[in-house]
Amino acid sequence: MNTEDPFRAAARSDEIRISSRRSDGTLRPYVPVWGVVVDGALFVRSQAGPNNGWYRRALASGTGRIRAQGAEIDVKFTRAGSTDNAAIDAAYRTKYRRYGNIDGIVGPALYDVTLRLDPIAANATQTR
Repeated sequence: MNTEDPFRAAARSDEIRISSRRSDGTLRPYVPVWGVVVDGALFVRSQAGPNNGWYRRALASGTGRIRAQGAEIDVKFTRAGSTDNAAIDAAYRTKYRRYGNIDGIVGPALYDVTLRLDPIAANATQTR
């Protein structure tokens, strides 16, 4: 049995499935995104910019859920703000460079569409 912290396992996953909450509390359909960990925090970016549907809904709702590595974790979405974006860029390059050109997910154009995901309470559940 995997005893690793489910949020850390999700942070390590190449692909994170992300869902935001509707106003009635139900979850929207999950969308795959790439995420990286910097200084113990999980970050995701909207490669398609601020008008990307999942990004707009995540900002509007402020909460949602992620799925990865057999875990589901409720999270809070917040703008990364003045986070060290150079460190986030470096983490994306290190983690995803094997997929080829990743220029579309790094650089100043993505800094304003970077979200930090923080777990809400101790609510992670194993789905496997």
